[in-house]
Formats: sequence, structure tokens, C-alpha cells
Amino acid sequence: MKAWTRDAAIALTAVSTALALAACGPGTGNNSNGGNGPEIGLLLPDATTARWETQDSPFFKKRIKELCADCTVEHANAKGDVATQQQQVNAMITRGVDAMVLVAVDARSLAPAVTKAADAGIPVIAYDRLAEGPISGYVSFDGEEVGRLQGRALLRAMGDRADGGQIVMMNGDLSDPNAISFKKGALSVLDGRVKISKAYDTYQWSTEAANTNMSGAISALGAENIDGVYAANDSLAAGCITALKSNKVNPLPPVTGQDAELAAVRRIVAGDQYMTVYKPFRPEASAGADMAVAAARGESLDPVATDTVRSSSGKAVPAVMLTPVSVTVTNIKDTLVEDGVYTVQQICTPPLTSACNRAGLA
Repeated sequence: MKAWTRDAAIALTAVSTALALAACGPGTGNNSNGGNGPEIGLLLPDATTARWETQDSPFFKKRIKELCADCTVEHANAKGDVATQQQQVNAMITRGVDAMVLVAVDARSLAPAVTKAADAGIPVIAYDRLAEGPISGYVSFDGEEVGRLQGRALLRAMGDRADGGQIVMMNGDLSDPNAISFKKGALSVLDGRVKISKAYDTYQWSTEAANTNMSGAISALGAENIDGVYAANDSLAAGCITALKSNKVNPLPPVTGQDAELAAVRRIVAGDQYMTVYKPFRPEASAGADMAVAAARGESLDPVATDTVRSSSGKAVPAVMLTPVSVTVTNIKDTLVEDGVYTVQQICTPPLTSACNRAGLA
């Protein structure tokens, strides 16, 4: 539904739309500038993972403005709640946005909402994680490669204990298709090399749940018997490291991560976390914006796509698949700083001055 035909629908549904979009992230809400150009919905999954609001959203909006000066972006954050995200999708359908970019809280649960959007003629671009239902495009990274990078780094950090050592595996929420891919990729590297003594699938990628699970693993196994920790992302790594420190574990075993959150980068500099996986946010957000604008204008996504993936129905969908990067203390400067994600000043807080000097970041 184009902007010039949606005024009546907005007037009739203003109250329900406002309520459904009330779960927006910090500083978000109706970002419309009052123009009559295409309107694009950006639906983010949670406020737990810092990247959504601090990296993806700003880069996405900036690229949209570069491509389409009269486009507007309606931005909502489900804060980890499936029902809230379903309401947000429905509200955007009622509003008559011209395209949606969706990071699904739960791919399976959101499939009916994706179908409803498609039936209303609104193309849905799945972003970062593959949504179920009739999506029009997909932008992400190779999830299995993320897991392989994490697994290889963990083995490298474990050194002599890499063969036969014991690890705790803190996977993500398996309602997220990416979590399944990360786990599969990691296991392809770790199986047969280490003993996975405890493994957890962490609901909603919760830092608190990771902390509780890690404390339980320490009690069950003994801290001295934990040679490494596979944590699927940085929020899980934070929970694991807090639990290890609370239990007076010293030295800490190597802990993996993902998303290159600023707090995680500081932990890597400090020596508390071994690595993270950097998925360059700017090219991902740019590709998502490119697809969204093309879709909103009714144009083919094929010129934007570099690949295809199979949707849940088996249909080939235009896709952009990007390459993840392993980051340890040795290459922070050449990756995150070089790409402008963080400055040295942001990373190197006063307590980290000595560690930053050792890492060549000062």
C-alpha cells in the first residue's frame, strides 16, 4: 500500500498502531518525516544484544537516507517478546509500510505474520537470521562459519589441552535459526577433539541464564576441570565470565564470543575473554537497506543479491551472505578500529591503559 493511499487506514487504526509500536528500543519510535515516499519497517528482536540499537539500526537508517531521501523508517524493538513482535508486524501491515526488514525473535512463531505481510503485498527482508514464511530477501553471514571460527579459536587458546580437554558449551536460543548454525559449525570443529562435559541451549540469549548455567557447570565439574568455554555470543560470554569470577576461578579458561560488543572487546584486552566474532555491521546494514529500498519501490532484488538461499518452503530467495571475522587481542586494531567500529579511546578506558599498551592499542 503506497503512502498516498494509506492516510485513511492510519486514521482508523492510530490507537492500535501506537500501542503495538510502544515496545520500541531506546530513542526509537515513529521515525517518519512526514513525506510521501516509501515507508520501511525495521523490526529488531531484543535490547539485550547491544549491536541492534548501537550498530545495525543507525547504519541501516543512514544508508536508507543515502539511497532514498524521501523514504522513512518505522523502527520497533520487540525486547525479546514474540507476542510483541507479532503485534508490531501487524501494526506495520495496518499502517501500510512498503517493505519490512525483520530480525525475528522466533522464526517459527513469526511465520504467520510474515505470511500475512506477504498476502498484504508487503515484501519482508529477513535480516541476520532466516525467518520462516514467504520472505522476499535475506541478508546475513555464514552462520556455520561463525561457529567454526569460534571452535578453531577455542582449540588454539586451549593449547595442549585441546585434545581431550573438557569444555562447557553455552549455545544460543535454538528458536533462532542462527543459533542452530553456530552450534553446528562449532561442533564440526570440536567433536572428537574435546569432551563437551556440559552443554546448554540458552533461552533468549540471556546473560543471566548463562551465568546461572555456568555456575551450575562449575559446581558439577569443578573449576579445575574446565579447560575452555564455548559461548555463542558476547552476552553469553559475559554471563559465563561473571560466574567464573564469582567462583574465584583463576586463571580463567579461554571463552569465545560473537558480535564484537564494546564490553567484550574490553574483556578481550583485559584477558578475560579470548575472542569474539566480528560480523561487519556496516555492510550488513547497507545490504539490508539496499534490499529494503528496492523492495519498497517494487524493484527486483536480484541486482542487490550476491547469492540465494532456500526459504522454509524451499523457494530460492535472493540473498547477500557476508564473511565473518575472528577477533582476538592481536587484531583489534586492524579490524574493529580500522573499520571505525570503535576508537582506541572508546576501548582503552583508564583501567585498561597497561593492557592496551601491551596490545599495541595505545
